[in-house]
Amino acid sequence: MKERDFQNFFDLCRARSIMQALEEDRYDGDLTTMATIDPVQRGRGVICAKADGIIAGIGVAQEVFRGIDSGIAVTPFIADGERVSAGVTVLEARGGVASLLVAERTALNFMQRMSGIATRTRVFAEKIAHTGARILDTRKTAPGLRYFDKEAVKIGGGRNHRFGLFDLVLIKDNHIDAAGGVVPAIERARRYLADKGIDVKIEVEVRSAGELQAALGAVPDIVLLDNFSLDGLREAVALARTHSPEILLEASGNVGLQTVAHIAETGVDFISVGELTHSVTALDLSMTIQFD
Repeated sequence: MKERDFQNFFDLCRARSIMQALEEDRYDGDLTTMATIDPVQRGRGVICAKADGIIAGIGVAQEVFRGIDSGIAVTPFIADGERVSAGVTVLEARGGVASLLVAERTALNFMQRMSGIATRTRVFAEKIAHTGARILDTRKTAPGLRYFDKEAVKIGGGRNHRFGLFDLVLIKDNHIDAAGGVVPAIERARRYLADKGIDVKIEVEVRSAGELQAALGAVPDIVLLDNFSLDGLREAVALARTHSPEILLEASGNVGLQTVAHIAETGVDFISVGELTHSVTALDLSMTIQFD
């Protein structure tokens, strides 16, 4: 089966979302800027951090400025993934002042959200750095912003789970119940992928030791251990490593900064954390205009 390549789709999502964000903000023009700013006035917009955190969204901000005015020159001083302190200059955008003002809020909106996600992801990743586990995101993203939310997770040191419904078979409780059990669900998924010539992994959620035992016998690529206790996770890891060591294990449910290290120490491969993208605290950034 041929491996599926989604990069063109991801690029399209990014471009469309940026243009939509610009359009919903300006519609047929920035009335305040048109009324108060000389259209030939030039200057530079300086974006600074007002809080400590991890920067993300530099490239997105560049595209926002170019989307308003291709003549704006953006100079980054910080790279995505770098840690900054309050007061540090992140980037400078030079061009027409009117264009800088039109782009300002959209550029900051993307960067603040992405930097907030990257900052939170880094905290989680550092909590489990002493283990072999890795932090995963989920599909609990803001509608229309999934590309940026998931890109920010990667920048922060996490990994992306599936992007959408199309790049992984994830068999969850309702699928299992409708299919008549864990094994029938896995077998039906495997036949479907083979018939269609689709090369994606199969992951199945299990809710008990019995479902885990059944899933291991059907040999999916990944088993999702949902809301298992720490003892339950340890037992699941021991069973899986003995029975089918090639199967990867993901833990989910009740994951927070106080619990994530304990979960990682059970030996699971991945820990999915919904709060990375569904409960975002934006990193405080601001832009000031300096006139030529």
